[in-house]
Amino acid sequence: MTSDAPNAGPIRVLSLYDDVMNVYADRGNVLAVQHRAALRNLNIEVIAASLGDALPESADLVLIGGGQDREQRRIAEELAAHGPALRAWAEEGVAMLAVCGGFQLFGRWYRDTSGEQLPGAEVFDVTTVAPGPGQERCIGDILVTSTLPEVGAVVGFENHGGRTYLGPTATPFARVEYGHGNNGADGTEGVVHGSAIGTYLHGSVLPKNPRLLDWLLARAVQHRTGVMPSFAPLEDVLESRAHRAAAEVARRRSPRFA
Repeated sequence: MTSDAPNAGPIRVLSLYDDVMNVYADRGNVLAVQHRAALRNLNIEVIAASLGDALPESADLVLIGGGQDREQRRIAEELAAHGPALRAWAEEGVAMLAVCGGFQLFGRWYRDTSGEQLPGAEVFDVTTVAPGPGQERCIGDILVTSTLPEVGAVVGFENHGGRTYLGPTATPFARVEYGHGNNGADGTEGVVHGSAIGTYLHGSVLPKNPRLLDWLLARAVQHRTGVMPSFAPLEDVLESRAHRAAAEVARRRSPRFA
C-alpha cells in the first residue's frame, strides 16, 4: 500500500492528560487515529503529556478528552500555562480535538459547580458556566450536522452540566438535530477555529465518525508536509454501521432541537 500523503517524517500526535481526562473512554480517539493512519500507511508518533510534563517542541494533532470538575481542577492551571504554545500551534494550523472537559478548558474560562472560575488555554473564544443546583444536565445520545461540509453528520454521547457560550469570534462546529449541544438553548454544538475543534461528543467520538477523523488527519498531514492530502475512500463497513446505529438511537431517544 502506498501512502496517501508525502513523506516528511512521522505525524506527531500529542495526547494531553489522557491518564486524567478520559471520561467515556475518550482515550479511544488516540487508538482510532493510530488505526486510521495505519490503513492509510501514514507514520504516526504518539506523545503523551500529563501533569508536570513539558509540551514537545512541535505537534501536528493534539487530543484531549473529558473529565469531571475534580479532574479539571487538577489540570486547569497547568493547561492555562500551556495556553501561549497551544494558541500559537492553533494559528499555524495544528489539528486539535478537545472533548467535553477538555473543550471547556480550551476556552477562556470555566466556572464550575462550586463557583470557582478555572482559567482556560484560550484556544477557543468560548466561556462555560455550570448552572446552579437542581438544574438538569445535558445528557444523552446526540446527532448534529457539522458546519464543515466535508464532515457532515456527527454522532456521539453528551453528558455535561456546564453551559458553553460562543464568543463574538467563534464559529460552531455543528448544529444540533437531536440532543442538547453547547447549552441546550441556541442549537450550537462545539466550536471550530482553523484546524481545531472543540466538542461535547464522547463515544469515543472518532471511531464512529470516520469523516471527522479523516478531516483531522488530513490537516495533521498538511501541517507536517505543507501539502493537503487527497485521501482515497475506505470501505468503512463497521464504522458506517456504528454511525448509522448511533444516529438512529439519537433520533429515537433524544429530544429533537426545535
